[in-house]
Amino acid sequence: MTSTQTTASSRRTAALIPVLFTATIFLSASLLFFVQPLFAKIVLPAIGGAPAVWTTAMLFFQTVLIAGYLYAHLSTKYLPVTAQLGLHLALWALALMFLPLSIQTGWRFDPDAPVALQTLTLFAVGVGLPFAVLSANAPLIQSWYAKSDGPSADDPYFLYGASNFGSLTALLAFPLVAEPMFGAADIGWAWAAGFILLGAFLCLSGLAARRGHATGKARTYGEKPQLKLYGLWLFLAFVPSSLMLAVTSKISTDIGSFPLVWVLPLALYLLTFVLCFTNRPWIGRRHLDVLFLISLAMFAIVLTGIKLGTVTIPLTVVLLLAFFFIAMKAHQTLYDARPGPENLTVFYLVMSVGGALGGLFNAILAPSLFTDLHEARITVFLAAFLLLVGVARPTVRKLGFAVLTTVVVFAPVATYGTLNFGLRVDTLVMIVGVLMLVAIHFSRSDGIIAFAAVIAMIATGLQLASLGRPIFKDRSFFGAHLVEDQAGLRIYRNGTTLHGAQMIAELSGPDDPTPLFYYHPQGPMARVMTSATGLAATDIGVIGLGVGSLACYTQPGQSWQFYEIDTMVDRVARDPAFFTFISDCNPDAPTHIGDARVVLAQQTDTQYDILVVDAYSSDAVPVHLTTNEALKLYRDRLKPGGIIMFHITNRYYDLSRPLARSAADLGLSAYIQRYDGAPDVQSNSSSKVVIMSPDPASIAPFAADPKWDPVENDGGRIWTDDYANLLAILK
Repeated sequence: MTSTQTTASSRRTAALIPVLFTATIFLSASLLFFVQPLFAKIVLPAIGGAPAVWTTAMLFFQTVLIAGYLYAHLSTKYLPVTAQLGLHLALWALALMFLPLSIQTGWRFDPDAPVALQTLTLFAVGVGLPFAVLSANAPLIQSWYAKSDGPSADDPYFLYGASNFGSLTALLAFPLVAEPMFGAADIGWAWAAGFILLGAFLCLSGLAARRGHATGKARTYGEKPQLKLYGLWLFLAFVPSSLMLAVTSKISTDIGSFPLVWVLPLALYLLTFVLCFTNRPWIGRRHLDVLFLISLAMFAIVLTGIKLGTVTIPLTVVLLLAFFFIAMKAHQTLYDARPGPENLTVFYLVMSVGGALGGLFNAILAPSLFTDLHEARITVFLAAFLLLVGVARPTVRKLGFAVLTTVVVFAPVATYGTLNFGLRVDTLVMIVGVLMLVAIHFSRSDGIIAFAAVIAMIATGLQLASLGRPIFKDRSFFGAHLVEDQAGLRIYRNGTTLHGAQMIAELSGPDDPTPLFYYHPQGPMARVMTSATGLAATDIGVIGLGVGSLACYTQPGQSWQFYEIDTMVDRVARDPAFFTFISDCNPDAPTHIGDARVVLAQQTDTQYDILVVDAYSSDAVPVHLTTNEALKLYRDRLKPGGIIMFHITNRYYDLSRPLARSAADLGLSAYIQRYDGAPDVQSNSSSKVVIMSPDPASIAPFAADPKWDPVENDGGRIWTDDYANLLAILK
């Protein structure tokens, strides 16, 4: 072979190297994002959805991710490529022993043992090593590419864009393709096949790195990273991570939840990495700066809490776009501050810590520290400091002028807040708009003045957000809780979910309070409880407490038990300063705190005449309470002739369809009432209720009532713990 032929062959080989590495990192990222929802789906029926479970699970995944990045950093720093490859393939081979993913045989949830320890053990044994191997791949593969003969080997950061594109693909493919078509077991086998295939790609990539010469001209990145630069990386990773979670909470809590709401912010978050980690910016720096400032202004308005009317969809779009451009600004700045390939792994290690701190702040600290969504306001405030990155230290004159600008603008707004005056939306928009234009004008010439204008703009929103005095406001793992008085009613909301209401006039009256809305005396739930069947019942269980409205249908001699996953809901319902349904009608009825399915499974000696399942009114449907296995459990907890009553009112999902399939499969007689409510009576809401029983005679009186219709089985696939398809039952 001539030297010309050898050179041509080498060029062809070099051209294939980026294809190989891109495919490897894409596959690895896809597997990483697939495994988290997959394993959660596998273990949910066994451990339930209690806060301690999912808090621990989240911390587990974030901790292992950081551990994977640390392993990649240490191995690339202290081991030659050959040893790195051998070690990583050995860990990959060891991880094969954990496939297919499953719960350890014989594992059972122990209610008396620490929940956190059980969850950590379950996740570590089930998915720990495979997840750790996948976590290390993004920095490790990029480090290998930097040592290969591939094009741009001196600047391998473009591969991180491919990694996040793989994550984005998996993020959308799992809920939209895999879950609707296949069960968890089938998905698990496909995932195992992908993990095995990844081993081959890792081997080829490592060999390409080992044979490489990396003779290309080194790119200049500046000096070795100093402590200040580490802090900048941490900050730039923290802001978009925290803001993504805050936007998700804002949309689902204050604006309105809808199916797969969590996908949108996360998809945009990943997309910003794809668009920013490249030498060909998707948008010019000047245009991005303007959009960044406009986005800060949008958050300043939305986070005031001022009622903006019923503009759910437009407001959601505005919030998502504002988040997108703030994340773009942060990640573009992060990319510009990247080090040379020799410090690549420590760069990603610090990034992962920053992202994890964002999750820790929003998911763990914020619900404990704040009663409102203050983490969003804090993060937007911190995002304003992006304007100061790269800005020279200001003179005393400039600094004084900036402070004076902030004080002059903010003083009138502070007066509004102190005197508790109202502020029209158009006035707020005008103030924020003027400050935004000032910031845009000075953003190129004087970053300090632009920063001062932005701080004044955000401070305006923060001051106005403090107005308003609800009866009760707090946070829990499951979201924001609000008790307020409106039009003669005391209303309890958990985000957009209405837990119940009571007439204010009845809070201190001599008579028992009247259940309202879904539980109105004319509604189907009340009709069942006050029917001959309901009056004859002696043992009644209720999954989902709300404000305890159903308790006021208690009859003498009856024993009631409630099941509630959120301790704050139970605290509000039982406090007579807020609501008196429980305290007036059935104060001795216990509440079992925890996931209802897990708790019921432990109560092997408990049986009910009527078991009410009232956990579906939220738009986040607890699927594991709707599967065939769940209905078998409910059936087993019935006395002979007992009835299961499902309250399935829901804005987005038709839950009668999976219930009908399971009823037919389990031999349960089932009927449904679609109650229209009373349009002229606000507190008499429309509702949808399904009743079931293994004994047709038990619900014969309801079957004879024309208001109740047989539940029709559409012949679709039965929901099980292995398979459920929420998208298929969208209305």
